[in-house]
Amino acid sequence: MTAAPLQRRVVIDCFPENLTQYANGYAIVAIDVIRATTTAVTAVALGRQCFAVQSVEEAVSLAPRLPDPLLVGELGGSLPYGFHLQNSPASLALRTDIDRPVILLSTSGTRLMCGGTDSQPVYVACLRNYRATAAQLIADHPAVALIGAGARGEFREEDQIGCAWIAELLLEAGYAAENERTVEIVRRWKGASIDEITLGASAEYLRRSGQLRDLDFILSHVDDVDDAFVMEGNQVVRQSLQMSSEEILAQTSVAAETVGR
Repeated sequence: MTAAPLQRRVVIDCFPENLTQYANGYAIVAIDVIRATTTAVTAVALGRQCFAVQSVEEAVSLAPRLPDPLLVGELGGSLPYGFHLQNSPASLALRTDIDRPVILLSTSGTRLMCGGTDSQPVYVACLRNYRATAAQLIADHPAVALIGAGARGEFREEDQIGCAWIAELLLEAGYAAENERTVEIVRRWKGASIDEITLGASAEYLRRSGQLRDLDFILSHVDDVDDAFVMEGNQVVRQSLQMSSEEILAQTSVAAETVGR
C-alpha cells in the first residue's frame, strides 16, 4: 500500500532565534522589509554580488577577499565604523559602481539570512519579489517557514505583511496553515494597503532619522522583481523561475481548486 503524500504546509514566525524550530524539512524565507532583505534583493537585481554577514568582525574579515567591496549596513540603527552606506536600498539603487560587491550587515536581517543549517534552503524575500518567491516555493518546497526578522522584540508590520502575502499565495495553492497564528496573520493583512506600514515603528524610525527615501523606495517597489533569491553560503544569488510567477501561481491555484472539489 502506498503511503499518502504529506500535506504541504506553511508557518509564519519571527526572530532569528526561532530558526532552530524549523531546522528539519523546512525551506526558510527570511523577510526584513525595512531594510535588509530589500537591500539584498535590490543589490542582486542590479547585477551586484551581495554577501550577508552577522558581525562587523565578519565583514572586516571578508572584505580583503573581495575586489573593492562596498560595506553596507547598520547595527542598532547606526552606521558601523568604516562602512560606506547605511542599510539603504534607495541609496544603493542610485549608485553606478555595480562592479563593487556588497557586504551587507544588519541587526536582525542578516542574522536571519545566515542562520539556516548547511543543507537548508534559505530564501531572501521582500515586497519586491514576494510573488516570485511564492512561486518558487510552490514549485520546489512542501514545507515552508516564513520568518520575519523583527526589531526590538516586535514582529513589525512590514514583515507581517511580507510573510502574510507570501503565505496567502501558498494557501491558495493548497498549502495548509500550520497553526492559528499563521491563519490570523494572513487574515489580518489580506487585501491590506501597503501604506499601512507607514504607521509602524520602523517607518517612524526612518522619519525620525531622516531616511524617508528608503520608505518611499519600499512603497514604490512592490512586486517588480520576478525572481526568487536564495542563500548560497553567505552569498545572495538570483534563482530565475522556469516560468513567470504569474504562470506558476495560476497553474497551482487551478490545481488546488480541482483537488478541493
